[in-house]
Amino acid sequence: MTSDKNVGAGGYTRRSLLKHGTLALGMAALGSPGLLSAAAPAAASYPTRAVRFVIPFPAGTGTDATARIFARAFSEATGQSVVVENKPGGNGFIAVQDVLNSAADGYTIFIGSNSTLATNAAVFKRIPYDPLKDFAPISFLIQGPCLVVVAKDSPFHSLQDLAAAAKARPGKLNYGSGSISYQLNTEWLNQLLGIKAEPIPYKGANEALLAAISGEVDYAVVDGTSGTPQVQSGQVRALVYSGDARSRLLPDVPASAQAGIDGYLAYNWVAAAVSARTPPEITARIQAIFQSLSSNAALRDYYASQASTVSLTGPEEMRRFQEEEIVRWRDLMQKVGLEPQ
Repeated sequence: MTSDKNVGAGGYTRRSLLKHGTLALGMAALGSPGLLSAAAPAAASYPTRAVRFVIPFPAGTGTDATARIFARAFSEATGQSVVVENKPGGNGFIAVQDVLNSAADGYTIFIGSNSTLATNAAVFKRIPYDPLKDFAPISFLIQGPCLVVVAKDSPFHSLQDLAAAAKARPGKLNYGSGSISYQLNTEWLNQLLGIKAEPIPYKGANEALLAAISGEVDYAVVDGTSGTPQVQSGQVRALVYSGDARSRLLPDVPASAQAGIDGYLAYNWVAAAVSARTPPEITARIQAIFQSLSSNAALRDYYASQASTVSLTGPEEMRRFQEEEIVRWRDLMQKVGLEPQ
């Protein structure tokens, strides 16, 4: 089975951005002698009061966990408290509008993910914001592959088993979809396998994972961080880990290439952004603070035990990747026959 090369604008590939993003910690921003010296006094002293992290998902989700661990690190770096606020619902629109309607002074920071910062722009005909024009990128925070999972007593022990069953019963299999991003990642998988299946929507990745555990759905593409403990405990079976190499936490689960779908790099990612109306010197100061978190030991230790990786890339790389993701998802929707909503 083959896949496209996932080549984006400027010669970058999705594989290289995802694989090497963890190495590009944006230290050039920290090392730039003019970055902070050229800032206005307000930027140089930022922050002088509590900062809000606004999240478009409920508590307990992967994005929420990331926001809270980074909030602690941000607070330690600045000496100011960070309030994490969950604003779930409306495909992320509620949280986005909260951020964009707040004062653009750097004290409200959006902690978003694939859906709100890229996928929504490809999936919806009209959305009440533009993730490229309305937000100024700060940095990627973390990235991590997904897992394709089935119930522990499922007859599917490999992707080949799944594909064979789907082809024998066209349109009869279903899959759990925790968000539009997970649906697109699953349709990408289906395209590579040459199969069709019915999406069953859920409110989040955790619900889709529970549906796979119970056998309510035939399979699901889920967040690797939340799915890994369930696989380790034997509650659910993983058919593939959608990364370049096997997870050290799940050594018995094949990576994409080993499972026969080289190029299936279905990653979840979380990133920080602020309103594009924020003064550039304040934005630069926030970018520098986030880049400095690469040396935070607690943050690194936490993610060393997770299926995700700290990925503090610079704002330029984040923006480039957003642009490429939007184009890639639009192309995929055309290929699989999905109409914008």
